[in-house]
Amino acid sequence: MPVAVITGASKGLGRALAAALAERGWDLVLGARTADVLMESARYAGRHGTRVVAVPGDVTDAGHRTELVASARELGGLDLLVNNASALGAEPLVRLDVLPVAGLRAALETNVVAALGLVQEALPLLRKSPTGAVVAVSSDAAAEAYETWGGYGASKAALDHLAAVLAVEEPGLRVWSVDPGDMQTDLYRAAVPEDTDPRPSPGSVAPGFLRLLEQRPASGRYAAPSLLETR
Repeated sequence: MPVAVITGASKGLGRALAAALAERGWDLVLGARTADVLMESARYAGRHGTRVVAVPGDVTDAGHRTELVASARELGGLDLLVNNASALGAEPLVRLDVLPVAGLRAALETNVVAALGLVQEALPLLRKSPTGAVVAVSSDAAAEAYETWGGYGASKAALDHLAAVLAVEEPGLRVWSVDPGDMQTDLYRAAVPEDTDPRPSPGSVAPGFLRLLEQRPASGRYAAPSLLETR
């Protein structure tokens, strides 16, 4: 069975991806900070009969990252790493003139520094896999200038660039930076609580990520909605 590690897997896109992969026979290592909610995700994914290991913890903690990769090793290896855990930097989002510098640091630490740390921890196993892949969950705020999204967008732009360089340095892997598009998630509600317009569910976006695994296009930046449109 192929093995995936997914961070930020307690809810939203992380939970949807875990369920979709388990349905296709993947064994999973799921990480997130809130243990009880993470266990719900693990049970939800595990109903398909695959092995699912829940590892509560904060991805900014090096010990937690080591535990995630060690759990994958115990399952037999690692074929896919999904860096999905994200921090906004301010809740709700605010303009740059009042963005707390500490908040920006927190967003960079979770969205960029921790993501790189986990990649470094995982590379020895990923290199051994004939289908080794890394997915960096990005945002359209990384490429477009939206008011109040400056700090979060800057962190995701940095993540995009790390993914692009990793793809050059690790040609044996697929490295995809994926913009999932608009989704109805707790993260978005925290970012813009006054916006009550309906948005797609994370489950409706997950098939776009699966298509990357099925088709294995060249490393690069992709938008999940456009992947769905070309099915």
